Amino acid sequence: MTDSDTHRAIDAVWRIESPRLIAGLVRIVGDVGLAEDLAQDALVAALERWPEAGVPDNPGAWLMVTAKHRAFDLLRRYRMLERKHEEIGRELEAERERTRGGFDRDFDASLDDDIGDDLLRLVFIACHPILSTVARVALTLRLLGGLTTEEIARAFLVPVPTVAQRIVRAKRTLAEARVPFEVPRGPEVAARLSSVLEVIYLVFNEGYSATAGDDWVRPALCEDALRLGRILAELAPEEPEVHGLVALMEIQASRLRARVGPSGEPVLLLDQDRARWDRLLIRRGLAALGRAEELGGALGPYALQAAIAACHARARTAAETDWTRIAALYDALAQLAPSPVVELNRAVALAMAFGPAAGLELTDALTTEPSLEEYHLLPSVRGDLLAKLGRFDEARAELERAASLTRNARERTLLLERAAACATGSTPWQRS
Repeated sequence: MTDSDTHRAIDAVWRIESPRLIAGLVRIVGDVGLAEDLAQDALVAALERWPEAGVPDNPGAWLMVTAKHRAFDLLRRYRMLERKHEEIGRELEAERERTRGGFDRDFDASLDDDIGDDLLRLVFIACHPILSTVARVALTLRLLGGLTTEEIARAFLVPVPTVAQRIVRAKRTLAEARVPFEVPRGPEVAARLSSVLEVIYLVFNEGYSATAGDDWVRPALCEDALRLGRILAELAPEEPEVHGLVALMEIQASRLRARVGPSGEPVLLLDQDRARWDRLLIRRGLAALGRAEELGGALGPYALQAAIAACHARARTAAETDWTRIAALYDALAQLAPSPVVELNRAVALAMAFGPAAGLELTDALTTEPSLEEYHLLPSVRGDLLAKLGRFDEARAELERAASLTRNARERTLLLERAAACATGSTPWQRS
């Protein structure tokens, strides 16, 4: 194996193993920032040793043992966490006993039996509501997604120093607040889990429909969110909304290839070539939705959105879409999690199920909603519906307003093209 092959292997191992590594270290040292530093030290050691000695049979365990030894040495040297000295000494002695004989022996025993619990604790810490939303997103991608600061900055089109500051401040906030390394219990669980799901879906959505920049989609972010969602589903298998979110992301991700044309232009749902949809992801999404339903009780917001996505996934053609069921599901979602954006989506469903006038009536009612004043999809939807009713001058004005509000270059081009089409009174398009 060449040095470049080894470095690629190390990068792959780090992306997979770093969340487990950091989670195990946080339990030992009680500090997220210090745990990440120790994990990085282990990575440096791997970069120094593996090109010569080769990649070990169990690279994750190698990194874990190396990082733990450094953690124990650090704790002893600086006499940190004195109340844990006796416990740490016992664990250190046991660790050294297990690993006596060097790194050539089997490391499976060195991995903690409760690593799943550690990972779940790390998920809840990274998404703690004491942090701002942007800080939670950055910290989650760094600690659980294994992304570098540069990769996060590039994905969200923000300067590297901005992301670095968010991560540093987030770690400092967690340390100063002495946030415990534990899974929340009792009445706190629902709110904390909601925060975790929100962060994962925010990451996915930024990949599925980029808010700014030159690209319509950023598949790598969708993949990162899906990976986090699948991990969470394994760690919390009895939570229906976790499976609901995974189902929603799997089904939406199945359409990624079809959402972009040959030149990178957006292709909306009803215009997509469904032969390009990923059937494996659809099957996985429907299975996850089934698990959410089997766990019983009323469907939550993510499971309801997954059920809506499933209606599209099951339709072989756009014409076969069950818009009446989709409208009913949006009715249920509006009752459970009311918001102006849900109402806007419900307006689209009503228009498709019962005609554009029905959707326009609800859309018009949203024009006075303050939170949608700068939301480009409101005039975009309204423009579509006006065009379908033959009111092309009004439609053109709405679509031009939508184009002026979006920060995504691809979407702006699409909206201006549709506005121009209204000037000729051409056949209205379909929207996703």
